[in-house]
Amino acid sequence: MSTYLIMYDLNKEGAAYYEANKKLTDRIKEKFPIWWHHLDSTWIVVTDLDHTQIRDDLKKYIDSDDELLVVKSSGTGAWTGFNANGSGWLKKNL
Repeated sequence: MSTYLIMYDLNKEGAAYYEANKKLTDRIKEKFPIWWHHLDSTWIVVTDLDHTQIRDDLKKYIDSDDELLVVKSSGTGAWTGFNANGSGWLKKNL
C-alpha cells in the first residue's frame, strides 16, 4: 500500500461549491477507508491504487474547470499545528 496526497480546487461559488465539495469528499471517504483530512482541500489516503487510478476515479466528481492533483508521498514530511490525532496519523501513514 502507498500513501498519496490529493489536492483540489473547485471553481464554484456559494451553494454550488458546497454541493460539489460534498460529492467529492464523500467519494474520497467511500473509496479510501484510510484517509487524513485536516486541511481544506487536501486529503492523504493509503491505497493499493496508483496515482492515475485515483485521479481517474475522482475526476468523475469534478467539473472540467476544476483542478485535481494526486501525488505519491515520499514517506517523509514535516508539519506543525496539528493535534495529537492528526500528527499520530501522519507519523504512522506517511
